[in-house]
Amino acid sequence: MKLLAFDTATTGCSAALFLDGRMAAHRAAAMARGQSEALMPMIAEVLAEGGCSYGDLDALAVTVGPGAFTGLRIGLSAAHGLALALAVPCAGVTTLEAVAHTVPEAARAGGRVLVALDSKRADLYVQMFDENLTPLTEPAAMMTAALAEIAVGGPLVIVGDAAPRALEALAEVGIAAFGADAPGVPDAAVVGEIALARALPPVGQAPGPIYLRPPDAIRPKDGGRLRP
Repeated sequence: MKLLAFDTATTGCSAALFLDGRMAAHRAAAMARGQSEALMPMIAEVLAEGGCSYGDLDALAVTVGPGAFTGLRIGLSAAHGLALALAVPCAGVTTLEAVAHTVPEAARAGGRVLVALDSKRADLYVQMFDENLTPLTEPAAMMTAALAEIAVGGPLVIVGDAAPRALEALAEVGIAAFGADAPGVPDAAVVGEIALARALPPVGQAPGPIYLRPPDAIRPKDGGRLRP
């Protein structure tokens, strides 16, 4: 099995190639923008390092959100195009589960994991997982003041680039939690591992984006035409 995974959904760009279940090549770079220019060269690098061509690939995996609208479209468009051209399955992995899987097993033993990602607005993208990383809540866009509603019930570790905001909000209402010593953003290396642990979708069943709210820029109902 040769699987290519990549991510452009948040504040980075990464690609990873897996050969027979093991990661053979990986590239990652932090960037707030520019993923459209960086992704395909990065993919070319990991394929070359792994001694593969596009035609050798058996499957793809990509992050589906929540995240930045433009970043999501870049990754998903590339995934859809490659999956169609190569006639291979493409798995979708959420950014929240990708970040949750970076928490070491020892850190989450006997407790729960709250992923808190920066939405670039007043709210956060959040989801709660149990110690085995089974989702306990649906992905949601939530204000920090509402976090206490899902944070009760035992030891809690928080991970994500918005973890400091979540920790501060919970401390203000007397809920103890600690931040995980783990990456706060998704990475293709983890995306690939998650996809390999699951049954792949059928060829032609492309993953769709997870948007927890509308984009900042919305096309007017009249198509932007000037009114007389």
